[in-house]
Amino acid sequence: MRVWTQFTDTLGASLVFVGAAICLLGVIGMLRLPDVLSRSHAATKPQTLGLLLVLAGVALRLRSGMDLATLALIGFFQLMTSPVASHLVARSAYRTGQIEHAELLIDDLDEQLTERAPEPEPGPGPGTD
Repeated sequence: MRVWTQFTDTLGASLVFVGAAICLLGVIGMLRLPDVLSRSHAATKPQTLGLLLVLAGVALRLRSGMDLATLALIGFFQLMTSPVASHLVARSAYRTGQIEHAELLIDDLDEQLTERAPEPEPGPGPGTD
């Protein structure tokens, strides 16, 4: 049993280290990337993966039922809130003109947010008085 405990402790420490390194890469990406959409991606994807790895590593080290439930709730709320917050930041950047439209490969929001000129109402036809 002692070997199994040593193995899980080592694996947990490794997961914490790898998760922290991925979070660090996400922070470096947030500082180095040029535009809002790239920074939003760097703020969400590596941070979420890094936190989940850290939580898995801590779970391997703690092994208590209440601690595992708490860590599961932390992971669940991170998975629910981080993509939504990133989406809202990107959408507000798009609406306020912070996005270079020429650099987008596909612009799905252009059709939805562009105001169209109203069509003229049909009037009386010729020859009607």
